[in-house]
Amino acid sequence: MKIGFIGLGIMGLPMAQNLAKGGHEIIVPERKSLSAESRAAYKVVADATAVAQAAEIVILMVPDTPDVERVLFGAGGVAAGLSKGKLVVDMSSISPTATKEFASKVNALGCDYIDAPVSGGEVGAKNAALTIMIGASQAAFDRALPLFQLMGKNITLVGENGAGQVTKVANQIIVALNIEAVSEALVFASKAGADPAKVRAALMGGFANSRILEVHAERMINRTFDPGFRIELHQKDLNLALQSAKELGVALPNTASAQQLFSACAAMGGKGWDHSGMVQALEKLADHKIG
Repeated sequence: MKIGFIGLGIMGLPMAQNLAKGGHEIIVPERKSLSAESRAAYKVVADATAVAQAAEIVILMVPDTPDVERVLFGAGGVAAGLSKGKLVVDMSSISPTATKEFASKVNALGCDYIDAPVSGGEVGAKNAALTIMIGASQAAFDRALPLFQLMGKNITLVGENGAGQVTKVANQIIVALNIEAVSEALVFASKAGADPAKVRAALMGGFANSRILEVHAERMINRTFDPGFRIELHQKDLNLALQSAKELGVALPNTASAQQLFSACAAMGGKGWDHSGMVQALEKLADHKIG
């Protein structure tokens, strides 16, 4: 298939590479930041409109809601190049409310729309092991499923448009609170005099085990805070959670506290840290580093 891919960042680049390994032609818009490797591997066209004109399916993987809106409907955007029967797949993590609006506009052009945010980070993207949470019609999902299978392993059609983004927000709540829990536990254990690496090893054999304890606790102990998934992006996702909760009249007290810890990290110059760097805000409060 001819697949347009917009957003060759930390996550998007390996996702596009896995699609190319599956035998698909990848079409990307011109960007000064395109590497020589990408220019050699993919067809480069003028802009997002040209991508949509040349591709059967257009995939977006960009940072935030305004970015998706601009790429879709701004000057030189995807919408201007769409023709009836094409498919737009947004794999970014953005507002569920805006997603429904974007889907309606794309549907009005005679095209299908899928929201398919992902979880699994850079490692999951490189290993084609992403979790993909999907909001779409059954027909659109069936059409895109072979592509999703080249990028991920846990692929779930949750419901209609917007349901994928709701699921991703829920995912980010759980991840943030797990990072907070692991951070607090390791700061506590270390300040009490225990070896945090041995505490982690012990806990991995019990009910407290998790992917966060396995992967992010090791980052905390080894002080490897290069992203990964940047704190500023997790802040964005928790903002979506808190904004949506306000609209729904739902209290998310621990989500709010996790957001405040991320904000403390950003104030320390850490908005570009991996989100496991949340531990540094708790270390500051305790006046104690675990590693």
